[in-house]
Amino acid sequence: MSAHIAPAGRPDPRSGPRNALRLGVIGCSAFGARTMLPAIRDTPGVLLTAVASRDRAKAAAFAERFHCDPVAGYENLLLRQDVDAVYIALPNALHHEAAVAALECGKHVLAEKPLTTTVRDTVELTRLAAARGLVLRENFGFLHHGQHRRVQSLVREGRIGRLRHFSSSFCFPPLPGDDIRYRPELGGGALLDVGVYPVRAMQYFLGDDLTVAGAVLRRDPASGVDVSGSFVACSADGVIATGDFGFEHGFGSRYRLWGSTGQLTVERAFTPPPWYAPVLRLVSQDLVEELTLPAEHQLSAGVSAFAAAVGAARAHGRDPHHREWAATAVRTAELVARIGEAAHRI
Repeated sequence: MSAHIAPAGRPDPRSGPRNALRLGVIGCSAFGARTMLPAIRDTPGVLLTAVASRDRAKAAAFAERFHCDPVAGYENLLLRQDVDAVYIALPNALHHEAAVAALECGKHVLAEKPLTTTVRDTVELTRLAAARGLVLRENFGFLHHGQHRRVQSLVREGRIGRLRHFSSSFCFPPLPGDDIRYRPELGGGALLDVGVYPVRAMQYFLGDDLTVAGAVLRRDPASGVDVSGSFVACSADGVIATGDFGFEHGFGSRYRLWGSTGQLTVERAFTPPPWYAPVLRLVSQDLVEELTLPAEHQLSAGVSAFAAAVGAARAHGRDPHHREWAATAVRTAELVARIGEAAHRI
């Protein structure tokens, strides 16, 4: 293997803390450039080593911007000895193939959500990761923000009484016509792109024992993909859950837990900026209370959690939390599939 020489003026991407997680990026997405690559670059204990694209010029541009190595071709990134793990930032329909290739090359995997577009593919990935003793995670950044743990604590303390209803929504305005979210062959559509957030939030607060009772999906006649929708579900202990999602709306990202004595609302629930101090609003018959929490960088926290999981896997020879995580990931895929199957399409 030839000696590695960093271009003049650029730090050697393999330098850094001895036990740093050396992370390579598969795919040069706009979301990655705007949010995830800066988070990876700036997270302590993680070293952004290389970025790969099928387009050599795009890889070079990203590498120059984020001070790492450019790689032409995803398979060439997986062959590098200075890459311990990969972050997959490809269109939804390509996640499965890329993750399989990475796991088979012995790389830990952090993939954008949804992990795959089918239940079968999700199950296959979780089994492959378990067999190889590798960490596999789905990049739901909001799960790593402390505001949701605080909400859980308040509900458990009985601040809104007995939980009766959970509702959540994530919607944003229409996208440019050539956006990949409008391409069905690439796993486009609102259910897979943003509907997974209300689904995963429902699981976070109500658990995985959920039943989908019905759904509606609005189809775009030009592209053929669903551009908005809603679902109704319930938990085993009788809590009703509803979710709304789409990209034909004014922006909204929120959830509400409504109990027997009050309700708790969270705005900017799924994509709060790193500088944003969340406000939890508690409302009961005689009281309105707002709790302001510290700002957090949920994407950096997610990268740190992934790195910690890899560290634990190295120490134990396997991911000690894989079984629990995989069960929830598969259940997410099952619930999303059930929403699609149950939906009345308009």
